[in-house]
Amino acid sequence: MKRLIRFLCALFIVFAACGSPLYATDKPVLKWGGDTEGGVPYMFYDPFDMDRLIGYEVEIIDAIADYLGMETEFVQNGWDNLIPGLERHLYDVTLDGLEITPEHKEVVNFSIPYYATFLQIAVRKGTKDIETLEDCKGKVVGTLKQSYAYFTLVEAGIKDIRTYEDEINAFNDLENGRLDATLFDDPIGVYYAGFNPEIVFVGPPVGRMEYGIAVRKEDKQLLSDINEAIVYLRDSGKLREIYDRWNMWSPMMAEMFQDFSPSKIEASMFNHWAEHQKPDITLAKRLNRYASFLPILGKAAIVTMKVSIASMVLAIFLGLLLAMTKIFGPTLLSRLAIGYIEAIRGTPVLIQLFFIFYGLPNIGIKLSPFFAGILGLGLNYAAYEAENYRAGLLSVPRQQMEGALALGMTRWQALRHVVLPQALRVALPPVTNDFISLLKDSSLVSVITMVDLTKAYGQLATTYYDYFGTGIIVAIIYFLLGLPFVRLARWTEKKMAVAVKGGKRQKNSGSLVGKKPGSY
Repeated sequence: MKRLIRFLCALFIVFAACGSPLYATDKPVLKWGGDTEGGVPYMFYDPFDMDRLIGYEVEIIDAIADYLGMETEFVQNGWDNLIPGLERHLYDVTLDGLEITPEHKEVVNFSIPYYATFLQIAVRKGTKDIETLEDCKGKVVGTLKQSYAYFTLVEAGIKDIRTYEDEINAFNDLENGRLDATLFDDPIGVYYAGFNPEIVFVGPPVGRMEYGIAVRKEDKQLLSDINEAIVYLRDSGKLREIYDRWNMWSPMMAEMFQDFSPSKIEASMFNHWAEHQKPDITLAKRLNRYASFLPILGKAAIVTMKVSIASMVLAIFLGLLLAMTKIFGPTLLSRLAIGYIEAIRGTPVLIQLFFIFYGLPNIGIKLSPFFAGILGLGLNYAAYEAENYRAGLLSVPRQQMEGALALGMTRWQALRHVVLPQALRVALPPVTNDFISLLKDSSLVSVITMVDLTKAYGQLATTYYDYFGTGIIVAIIYFLLGLPFVRLARWTEKKMAVAVKGGKRQKNSGSLVGKKPGSY
């Protein structure tokens, strides 16, 4: 048992030391946040080279940083958490098709617009009764949650709105008949549905929206610098070049920039994406693609294991402390332990993670994503471990404690040397099972900017439209990660069974083992 505890402590120290990477650069760094999952054409990993981050907004932020004499550093975050992450100081600016809306402007400042577009209705091929938003009344319509499109549907009186975190899932549901229509920004529709022969765009453009770069309210100088850079990129024609490469120049943009000249640059990046859309790849190419996923999934698996093991170490020690306080502590401390256990078990772990990561900074407590993930999962599972240890402690006969005290031991010595070892032996099998559950629950850390195994799966699946094959690979990796701990659980169960048999033999030789367990 002591060896196991030392091993877990060593793992915690190693993983904690690896929690935050160090960056060395001669230039100042401009950190920017975005979401690569379902991020085409804004920002996404090149399907032909998953180590390369591309997208028209990637080119824009790189051009801005180059003008300002800075280097860029990308920070992954969920689309609906981009502005909370900005307030949390996870990055300096954020952009990802962020619409300049009154709701957003109440929280952050926006740069001058760098792109203007509209919403587009899409339906299944052969649909005859949907042409406008008015026609969508009484229909099931999908869109991105908390987006301008969502609020447009609400204002139009659409009752049945299905919201999505990833655009590709909405278009898949449209194709499969789960939706009657979708409403998305035009660039999203062109890149995600424009190559699908089963989906067509209908009706005139809906509304108008402008994209801006979000900056914290207090960063007025940074906002001024970014605006200056955008004006330079616009007037020098560099923004037009980027939009032409991505096939995103439109009459709306021509009017906005007062540039009605024809394009002189090939839509190379649009063609690059179109090449990826060619259907029916061979089995050999598909297997090679899956093989190329392994380094990405391997890095994500390491993140998953780091967070899971470190969280479990915290849960084990805190859970044991809570259990002993609940049973042996003074009345006040015992009631506090009971209140903690019930409060934690009665609230979702996702809410707890949001509170720790996004809520605590409001009172001056700012944790890195790595340590916030450990703390959130560790504090949550500690409540469950406490109940495991409580059951183990109560399974030890009361006569064990009485006998130890009669031999001259102090209460603490009796707990440490007599009661606790036996209780841990009983509690260890469910503890190892809980670790397997925690390993799967660690997928929730993706909401606080960490790219774990589940997040990597989402990024790959939305890029390649392959949830099936990629999902099987990720499921196998999760199984292999948990398998050693399944073996550990079985081993501890066998050891416990041997201990019980030994206890019966010891009873005949006059040991302190009593006939029935009792309370302390």
